[in-house]
Amino acid sequence: MDRHSTLILSILLNALTTTFFSPVYAGTFDREFDITWGGGRGKVLNNGELLTLSLDRASGSGFQSKKEYLFGKIDMQIKLVPGNSAGTVTTYYLKSKGDTWDEIDFEFLGNLTGDPYVMHTNVYTQGKGDREQQFHLWFDPTADFHTYSVLWNHHHIVFLVDGIPIRQFKNLEHRRIPYPIMQPMRLYSSLWNADQWATRGGLVKTDWSKAPFTASYRNFRADACVSYTGKPSCPAGSPRWLSHRFDLTAENNMRVVQRKFMVYNYCTDSKRFPQGFPKECGIH
Repeated sequence: MDRHSTLILSILLNALTTTFFSPVYAGTFDREFDITWGGGRGKVLNNGELLTLSLDRASGSGFQSKKEYLFGKIDMQIKLVPGNSAGTVTTYYLKSKGDTWDEIDFEFLGNLTGDPYVMHTNVYTQGKGDREQQFHLWFDPTADFHTYSVLWNHHHIVFLVDGIPIRQFKNLEHRRIPYPIMQPMRLYSSLWNADQWATRGGLVKTDWSKAPFTASYRNFRADACVSYTGKPSCPAGSPRWLSHRFDLTAENNMRVVQRKFMVYNYCTDSKRFPQGFPKECGIH
């Protein structure tokens, strides 16, 4: 193993054992979620401990949380579509209602057998997104379950994989950059066909001979403020996520992980923003 790889491994292991690691407790899917579409292709199994979504030529499927959240730490363990998943997209995201919605996105873009998934992230504020960052993962996300998390408070949004921070979106409202702070969001997930764009810009199409495609979910946890008729009810005590901020070491460690695994960053795409990058790109 070379020196650079050893450094990356050290940072990943350190992150797992310090700031962000917390046990994930199961919330049963029959109590926490509604399967909203798919004609029976979404299934709750094992007494509510497991949920599966499937996709075939006729339809995909999806579910949403019964509750709305306004700030929190949301965890879900997901095992992605195995084998030739080209053309498929598995989404996992928080989203508010209305035309000026807020949204925090994970999307997993399938690929040919043996090629890595692309993990796509985005943040929408007041209906405006275009803040994509994409990553390859340091493991096979189809071989086992892994934990994908969002930490969302007044200070920042953090995307985490197995407790490791990979992306931060700061609250910069004092610099006139909108931040999701007022609108409660539901948690959604779906599995659908997007072969017109998902894999290599649409060059690789879905192989329907491999259908049905299936993604699996378990161990949902929402340590979060739940919104009831617009008023948030927060956990008793003072949860660590509520006041969490990065220190300089955590921010530097995240940047090392990004240098190793990030494959697209809107803040460096000069062709896309010929008039200048979005304001948040220049603020550290």
